[in-house]
Amino acid sequence: MNRREALSRVALIFGGTIVGAEAFLTGCRNSSAPAETLTFSPDVISLLDEVGETILPTTASSPGAKAAAIGEFMKVIVTDCYEEKDQQIFMEGIGKLNEAADKKYGKDFMALSAEEKHNLLVEIDAEAKAYNESKSSEDPNHYFTLMKQLTLWGYFTSEVGATKALRYVPVPGRYEGCIEYKKGEKAWAL
Repeated sequence: MNRREALSRVALIFGGTIVGAEAFLTGCRNSSAPAETLTFSPDVISLLDEVGETILPTTASSPGAKAAAIGEFMKVIVTDCYEEKDQQIFMEGIGKLNEAADKKYGKDFMALSAEEKHNLLVEIDAEAKAYNESKSSEDPNHYFTLMKQLTLWGYFTSEVGATKALRYVPVPGRYEGCIEYKKGEKAWAL
């Protein structure tokens, strides 16, 4: 399977396009990105891990986004693949996330309880959906849309996500175009 086919399948799973997909198809080469402006400290990576874990938490049947090192994945994609405008939106979004947590709860995102993190991200996700429905093609992306897309992309293409959250066959057999599906079963890994 080539990158283009893999990305197409991932996009189908997520129900749309992924920001930065064109960079993924070309091998993640973004020569215009000023790397010195992107600072992903260990604290920022931890925050991104927490955001990812809140979006895709650990359950009894599968590990969460932290197990897939989602913060490191976001760092690589934002640094190597995103255009400068999306890099800036993403980095400013980290500050906006902490500002929203401080405004609502009086503390940073990392200091929130799991329930508070969940409630905050649900509100921000609703804000992002409303923004995306009314934005034009020239408008910038919403920072939470970028974070959520990277979380889903990184998790479901990681070894942990593909083998623990999805049904995975390491050496597939023949093609079967019509397989009976029972409600509640895991989706197949690509």
